[in-house]
Amino acid sequence: MTNCIFCRIASGEIPSSVIYEDEDFKVIMDIAPAAKGHAIILTKKHFANLFELEEDVAGKVLSVAKKVAAAMKEELCCDGINLLQNNGEAAGQTVFHLHFHLIPRYKDDDVHIKWKPGRYEDGEAADIAAKIAGRLI
Repeated sequence: MTNCIFCRIASGEIPSSVIYEDEDFKVIMDIAPAAKGHAIILTKKHFANLFELEEDVAGKVLSVAKKVAAAMKEELCCDGINLLQNNGEAAGQTVFHLHFHLIPRYKDDDVHIKWKPGRYEDGEAADIAAKIAGRLI
């Protein structure tokens, strides 16, 4: 897609600080990092979100995330890493090209990924799980 900024970055049309690249992915430094070392895993092929992602590419992304996260932990000596992926505006997606954030985390850093824990009524979780499971192909 010619108007997609992440397609343009993935193709090399727009320069970026590249950490890793293969035929399916480009991993770059985020230009507005939540923490030093924050990286973004981009798919080279355009998928707007997880729902459009092809199975063969989906099967590879966690391997790339693991490889980059391990290098990140070793080099940055971070205490942990968040792997974050948003789908749809309601979920915080602002660029509609599938991407995954790798955010190094440090004890007492100022990165906040939180929600207020909710509750299920008796049997509600099992009912919802069964309904979702019934839609799996």
